[in-house]
Amino acid sequence: MIVHAIEDTCVVYLLVDPSSRTAVAVDAGSGRWLERLPSYGADTVTDVLVTHHHRDQVEGLPQLAAAGTRIWVPENEAELITDADHHWQRRNLVNNYDLHTDRFSLLSSVPVTGVMKDYSTAQIGHVSVLTLPTPGHTPGSVSYLIDGYAFTGDLIHSPGKVWSAAALQWSYVGMEGAAMTMASLTQLLDHSPRALLPSHGSRMDNPADAVRETCAALQDLITVRLGTPSGLVDKLENPYVELSPHLLMNRTSESRSYVLLSDSGTALLIDYGYDLTTSIPTGGPRHVVRPWLPSLRTLRRDYGIERVEVAIPTHYHDDHVAAFNLMREVHGTEVWASSPVAHVLENPTHYDLPCLWYEPIPCAQHIDNGAGIRWREYDLSMYALPGHTLYASAIGFEVDGRRVLATGDQQTGSWSSDGAPEIPNFQYANAFAAEDYVASAALYRRLKPELMISGHWDPRPVTPAYLDELARLGDEVARVHRALLPADDPVFTRAVRITPYRVDAVNGQPFTVRVSVPADLVVPAGWECGRVGTDEFVVIPRVAEAVRRERIAAAVTRDGMYLGQLAEALVDVRLS
Repeated sequence: MIVHAIEDTCVVYLLVDPSSRTAVAVDAGSGRWLERLPSYGADTVTDVLVTHHHRDQVEGLPQLAAAGTRIWVPENEAELITDADHHWQRRNLVNNYDLHTDRFSLLSSVPVTGVMKDYSTAQIGHVSVLTLPTPGHTPGSVSYLIDGYAFTGDLIHSPGKVWSAAALQWSYVGMEGAAMTMASLTQLLDHSPRALLPSHGSRMDNPADAVRETCAALQDLITVRLGTPSGLVDKLENPYVELSPHLLMNRTSESRSYVLLSDSGTALLIDYGYDLTTSIPTGGPRHVVRPWLPSLRTLRRDYGIERVEVAIPTHYHDDHVAAFNLMREVHGTEVWASSPVAHVLENPTHYDLPCLWYEPIPCAQHIDNGAGIRWREYDLSMYALPGHTLYASAIGFEVDGRRVLATGDQQTGSWSSDGAPEIPNFQYANAFAAEDYVASAALYRRLKPELMISGHWDPRPVTPAYLDELARLGDEVARVHRALLPADDPVFTRAVRITPYRVDAVNGQPFTVRVSVPADLVVPAGWECGRVGTDEFVVIPRVAEAVRRERIAAAVTRDGMYLGQLAEALVDVRLS
């Protein structure tokens, strides 16, 4: 293989196989270099590997596609290339606090051959490619390791330098890109690349020194801007706190995840969302939300764990489950969940709830609340835990002689013997009811855990005084809602809802929805609707052209009084 570095809108690396006179390109640049292709010893570019979505990397993709080249893009940024039109329509431009550089994108969509999955190895043309997640310049950026060379995109420019200041700041007040660049560069050295080949800058034949100088410069920048260093590299190297010999807490993740170690050399995770993150993501397009698996390198190094066999969530929120699909793809990890949580994970379009993950998460085991399941030498039990959200379960188990209960985000864990108040962490949109915290306090009294572990706060040894405080708090939560709200308010009755909430339909073909209470279904003019039983409806959409997010509604009458259209669902209709 011969590697040519072609100066263009970015450095395009052309990997040429002299025997076949074919080439694989890393990034496309403007595409103008294709006119000189024979001078590089190639007649055909079979494939192009894109490191990230910025226009200086991908402007030439249409020209390459027209020549028959296969296009491979980072999985996390595929929508910015295949659906650029939609991106430009939805991108917020007014009162904008989102500083991601996703406006430096293609002006029009380009179809791609496929996506490059994080941590995967694939044969692309005549080369074997390992794809590594390296967020920093963009959240979805990747580096490609080919024949020992690391093609790093714009992660690094040269020793001590990066290509873009603007790309280091993802939010209005943060330095997220700078911190993530440090973490990505540090992990890149795990693969012992013989050289770093950037999209802008020069080849670096001493990667360790280049990374050291660049991380030092980034650390100085973060300290100047925020007043303190990021600490992200320290967390990368030391992510775990030992709660006992077989129970670890990951202090780097958002939310915190817990590792149950088996003497068989495998592990089980409780929750696993955004590992090694600078802050909790606050929603938005899929391309700005990037799960990855940095802490697992330390789990292997310090505890000899080669595989995480099982991951179990306390609830469905993205900061607790974002990495589950990635874990399954990379490590073969099975997801086990309580039945209510599993249904949300597997069917996110059925629900109108905050913090849903973007794609379905298949669950290998659905465990009824009140039931148990055995993993290796541990017995785990699931318990309904409504409050923070209706779709949550506490997970009980015994480890190293201590009874432990994982409670997710049910309460903040701030109460202490000095009288600081406990805070109930309820959110109405999560399907809260006034008596939920009364029920959870009763559950804790019945189970008598010795240690409670939660999603965002320190583990808490459980004392009688703490259980008394939770009971008092539950009564207080119920009291204030009874005093403030009428009995038929949705906070007491759970909200009226249509399931599924998001429907992907085809013109003229029926789909089915259910309404949670007795109601009539209101559909657009010209559509057909028929009731099946008391709560199920069959709808046939009739449209002249494709529509997005057409509305249907549940019209509720109770005790002879019409209350109105209390719930809606959204329907996308394709022509075929």
